[in-house]
Amino acid sequence: MRRSIAITHIGLCTPIGHTPESVLANLLAGNTDAMVMRDDLMFNAETRVGAINDTDLLTIPDELEQFNCRNNRLLYTAAMQLTRSIEQAKNVYGKERVGVVLGTSTSGISKGEAALEYHQQHGKFPPSYHYAQQELGSTSDFLRKLYDLNGPCYTVSTACSSSTKVFASAQRLLKANMCDVVIVGGVDSLCQLTLNGFNALESVSKGLCNPFSEHRDGINIGEGAALFMLQLTDAEDTQAQSAPEVLLAGIGESSDAHHISAPHPQGVGAIAAMEAALNDADINASKVSYVNLHGTATPKNDAMESVAMHHVFADKIANTISNTSTPNAIPQCSSTKPLTGHCLGAAGAIEAAFCYLLLSSYNQDQLLPPHIWDKQQDPNNPVLPLVGSAQSNPLNYIMSNSFAFGGSNASIIFAKAGNQDV
Repeated sequence: MRRSIAITHIGLCTPIGHTPESVLANLLAGNTDAMVMRDDLMFNAETRVGAINDTDLLTIPDELEQFNCRNNRLLYTAAMQLTRSIEQAKNVYGKERVGVVLGTSTSGISKGEAALEYHQQHGKFPPSYHYAQQELGSTSDFLRKLYDLNGPCYTVSTACSSSTKVFASAQRLLKANMCDVVIVGGVDSLCQLTLNGFNALESVSKGLCNPFSEHRDGINIGEGAALFMLQLTDAEDTQAQSAPEVLLAGIGESSDAHHISAPHPQGVGAIAAMEAALNDADINASKVSYVNLHGTATPKNDAMESVAMHHVFADKIANTISNTSTPNAIPQCSSTKPLTGHCLGAAGAIEAAFCYLLLSSYNQDQLLPPHIWDKQQDPNNPVLPLVGSAQSNPLNYIMSNSFAFGGSNASIIFAKAGNQDV
């Protein structure tokens, strides 16, 4: 009997909300209110970012003061929604059987930026600053100590694919019987390092990002956190009254290493990741009913992803039917980055949370997230069926793409529990 991996609980801290209800409502409405102008992130310029209000964040307990940075406050705000479930898992399985795998790209570097500015003014670092706060491992170590867990604990940092790849790590830990439960997710916070770095690459949009448009000019950066609890479940468990609603069906990873920052123009790595996810889920491409696109609104990403989507869906499905191309075989798709910004190391987890909510009972009408853009198709790119306002579709399988610097790619597929194919 094939055992599935169930998503049993989620925790959210995103620019568009911190509860399943608020996040889904803003997602389906295409609400861009969280995209605000800031003048404190990019040198000598304003920029639009997906930001979370400080007043919405919980305060880290005094006994964990050494982890107190804004990045960990985002994580803590999401984590507290899982406290009861984590404590229950510890009681049932033991704290050594609960693992933690998180993704991030800059961790608490904003705390280091503030500390360096203080040092320039006072000749010393502030008393509240600890170098470990900005280390990549700080996120997962904080969560481990917060809940007194002794299972495997580590951080994945592969730029924008970080918190999609954590699902693959969890899958391996569960199937190797090293854990009974794995807490996965991602967190990243706004900082000057990333904004000015992307600006140096001439990749920051002058306004709201405009994915797949002829007029797209770059990304907006965002921040946030999303967490999930994963565990193995048997087929009969998915039919029980208290069954989990959403399953991790498959995940694919690739590393094409085409260029340090540019994707392969023909989407070689992206195609490999999507096809590997389909193979892992043991489904063909026609089963996927919606794709959350990476959709950064940079010229090269969107061109590459358009080509890759046609290759995986239109071309492959056509080959099983006839020798003609079938663009209509491509599932409905959209980029949600105009709502949250590109949350970098947290993007995969936040967009995975969107997929979870779309498949859950919160989305009774099976609505899809609208693609926010100027509707000006780039004539140089293959056309994708981008979701319009108030569109719906029967949802059983959803794919989400994350493509990162250095060609570190990941694609993940979620399934509605009880689906006869699962």
